[in-house]
Amino acid sequence: MRQGSSARDSEFADFVTASHVSLLRTARLLTGDPHTAEDLVQAALIRVYQRWGRSAGWESPQAYARKVVVNLYATWRRRRWHTEFVHPGADRAGDGPDMAGSAEARLELGRALAGLPRAQRAAVVLRFYEDLSVEQTAELLGCSPGTVKSRTNRALERLRAAGALAGYAGRGTR
Repeated sequence: MRQGSSARDSEFADFVTASHVSLLRTARLLTGDPHTAEDLVQAALIRVYQRWGRSAGWESPQAYARKVVVNLYATWRRRRWHTEFVHPGADRAGDGPDMAGSAEARLELGRALAGLPRAQRAAVVLRFYEDLSVEQTAELLGCSPGTVKSRTNRALERLRAAGALAGYAGRGTR
């Protein structure tokens, strides 16, 4: 065992304890499936751990881990999960207050989010669920702020057209 390894492991364990729930919520919103989200977070945490000792240049470990989750989501959706079907009622566990106003509206919003293209869904989740700025979202997605704005606008138009935002007075829905 390398010197300092137990301190490194302890520090990483504290990070996982503090950030796991937040990462899992983001992954669940991105994937639409709690089991897939768990796999995604597990893979992301493995990658973060592999770089844990070289984290001096990170803005924050939480931001880096979120970026890994988003990047893995993008590549895993293309490679592996494109043939899997997610049952619309698969996300039944509550993660906090029901932001959609009712269970039915929440399920409708989840189905509508699942119908968005990958890039639009990621932009909406990062902007409105994670409450990141346009610039932070652009950095995470590796695109320009203008691209984030257009993806978000198109996604919100689709969500409105599907009726998924009816009665939801959240930011960016007007």
